[in-house]
Amino acid sequence: MIKVSDLAKEKAFQLMTEDGFDPLEDYIRVGVKSGGCSGLEYVLKFDNVKTDSDQVFEDNGIKIIVDKKSVLYLAGTILEFSAGLNGKGFVFNNPNANRTCGCGESFSL
Repeated sequence: MIKVSDLAKEKAFQLMTEDGFDPLEDYIRVGVKSGGCSGLEYVLKFDNVKTDSDQVFEDNGIKIIVDKKSVLYLAGTILEFSAGLNGKGFVFNNPNANRTCGCGESFSL
């Protein structure tokens, strides 16, 4: 469902540990919400609580939870990490997005 690049895994482990989360036990919660300049906006945070409506995926040693609403929007997405000139942070490489904004934080289908 959602893949995690090697660099994203490395950064996630580092940041989760710095924030007091256990990267071997806790999760990265990803989702979408209305907003942004393209209509939908990505959400990413660390979490240690999974609800009954969450779906759990694991790739490259990272546990990812996604709410039911967001699953359809994120199918096939690759979570990457960019340290380029435009700033650094997690990047969603989403094959379902047919338009993204310049900053890459929002998209439309």
